[in-house]
Amino acid sequence: MSKQPGSSTAAEPDQPATEPALESPTDETTGPAPAGTRLAHAPGALVLAVLSLGWLAAMLWSTRAAITSAAAGVTAISLSAYALPGVITAALVAGAAVALAATNRLGRATLRFLAAVGAGLLVGLAAAVAVNLTYADNATTNTIAGTTAAAAIIGGAMAGARNARVVGGLAAATLAAQVFVVLFSRARDPLSDLFGAGDTQQSMLDAAKWVSRTESLLAGLIAGLVAYLYLAWARRRAERRGGVADQVRWPGYLVAGAGAGLLLLLTEVIIRIGGRGLLDLAAALSEADQVAQTALGTSRVDNGIWVLFVGALTALILFGRTLGPRAVEDEDEFAS
Repeated sequence: MSKQPGSSTAAEPDQPATEPALESPTDETTGPAPAGTRLAHAPGALVLAVLSLGWLAAMLWSTRAAITSAAAGVTAISLSAYALPGVITAALVAGAAVALAATNRLGRATLRFLAAVGAGLLVGLAAAVAVNLTYADNATTNTIAGTTAAAAIIGGAMAGARNARVVGGLAAATLAAQVFVVLFSRARDPLSDLFGAGDTQQSMLDAAKWVSRTESLLAGLIAGLVAYLYLAWARRRAERRGGVADQVRWPGYLVAGAGAGLLLLLTEVIIRIGGRGLLDLAAALSEADQVAQTALGTSRVDNGIWVLFVGALTALILFGRTLGPRAVEDEDEFAS
């Protein structure tokens, strides 16, 4: 075939040079990617799952040690009712973290949710079997095993949410807050003296109230800080890998920061439904036990509300501080 300057074949070598100019500078590689893509996964999910399982095992072991060390069955019932909230919260976090690690790379929403529930079910079954095999055979064992399994399944279902990074931040914040609460227990007696606990019952109650509020305030601050740090780390990690999709907006930081308080309130719901028999049994031991169980229930609800709001505000304030320099740059560009 002839390749004269005026023929159509002579223009073919020039086509590759002009075709890239037809592409839009804002193609799909720079726009938001659909949810569930590889860029939307939660970093550090496997480490978080291992830590959460270790924390759940520690809570189950400490509860068993406290129950078996009790000299009488009445004391064991009271200790079981007292330790149950910590075990339930740990099971919620463990179920969510393990399910998050198992479904981190899945893209389809339905498949992700089913796999997350299945992972939570496995954690719950393992915890229930461990309780039945290692705890004493009494009336409280089945209650602890059943509520722990239910909490793990619910936690797994939460991990099937659309934004995995928010779930990861929520789980990390709750785990950090729970570890702090256990460590804070060693400072309760000195703080009670600092807040004026004396020989009268009223002074002891007032001091206990201030100690509880201090604990809730600090736990909320830690939860909000950890949630923000996790989401900020996930954002920077995605940017280093060239990912700009599914950036977490302020509602994500709000939910992650409030997550520890939300799980504490959810723990109370699970206890009052699945563990109602154990609470009633502990309250029926004596009039003092009934007053104590009522006061503990009210204190747990108040603690959850404090942690929820303080954690949410802390995460939002920290996130808001990152918006200042960007707003100034936008104003400078508009003025120019």
